[in-house]
Amino acid sequence: MARIKIDLPASFSFQTELSIRITDLNYGGHLGNDALLSLLHEARVRFLKEHGYSELDFAGAGLIMSDVGIVYKGEGFYGDVLTVQVQATEFSKYGFDLVYRLSIQNGKEIAHAKTGMLCFDYQLRKLKTIPPEALERLETKA
Repeated sequence: MARIKIDLPASFSFQTELSIRITDLNYGGHLGNDALLSLLHEARVRFLKEHGYSELDFAGAGLIMSDVGIVYKGEGFYGDVLTVQVQATEFSKYGFDLVYRLSIQNGKEIAHAKTGMLCFDYQLRKLKTIPPEALERLETKA
């Protein structure tokens, strides 16, 4: 079976900390895959805010997630503090990828992830080219 491979950048321009909550645990007693996706969403919102944007106002465009890939590296448990590093990569006409590295307080990696983000006009319900201002701002942080 082919495995997903996520290439991590040499450095990350943003990081944030998120605690694993009791509601983030699955029946195995560790961080569940659905909760991990929610934590990625929180990290993405914080990343965008750091750059002066939101998912609904990305320099005049909206953002939608077109795909996601997650490679699990270890377990996270209730009370662990995740460090989530985020970097924008792979810019195109309509969007970019966000790459994530998640580790816990002892430095052990929990997961690598990638979300494909596309610029979207929510009024017209169609893709929109990436705003030059946003592209320039994110590329300079790459």
